[in-house]
Amino acid sequence: MSEPLLQAVNLQCERDERMLFRDLSFSILPGTVTRVEGANGTGKTTLLRILAGLNDAWAGDVRWRGQLRRHQREEFLRNTLYLGHRPGIKGLLTPVENLRALEAARRPVSDRVLRQALAGTGLDGFQDVPCRKLSAGQQRRVALARLLIADEPLWLLDEVFTAIDADGVQAMEALLQQRADEGGAVVVTTHHDLQLPGMHRICLGEGAGP
Repeated sequence: MSEPLLQAVNLQCERDERMLFRDLSFSILPGTVTRVEGANGTGKTTLLRILAGLNDAWAGDVRWRGQLRRHQREEFLRNTLYLGHRPGIKGLLTPVENLRALEAARRPVSDRVLRQALAGTGLDGFQDVPCRKLSAGQQRRVALARLLIADEPLWLLDEVFTAIDADGVQAMEALLQQRADEGGAVVVTTHHDLQLPGMHRICLGEGAGP
């Protein structure tokens, strides 16, 4: 069996004097898609932010390739792509400019590749339009275009199916499956009825454990 990329060990998180989850342990393996499930308010986004290193209000351990994440934070960040449920783009910038800025800190990517990625999410012809003039769905597609050029082994995706049409949903499902088939690992929260072959599940509820 492959070594886990990411491991959560006895995670516990409380918010507003309410326990979201406790004693939560799981492993994320290469070549898998894992869906985080639960009703609104059960901590799906909170869990994803903990896994991404963006939330410090929790107890337990998170391990990266078998070692405590806090001891190898830079390696973890280099190998992880996190997309929140908000697009995270700047309205005054064009889609190309937004992608260029988002990727600049990771690695150089040519404008040709950026434009191809945007075209791949249905934005052909809109690459140079300020994002404030785009619809909510189009702005979401700007953020999702990052997935078409991403090579990080671990993807943490929060509500990536929000505000995209049926064709976009189908394309996203195919992309997640392709990523797993290539050996990557995907953890995703979604209200969409995602059903992929071999998909793993983490179910959250009141005081959820494993």
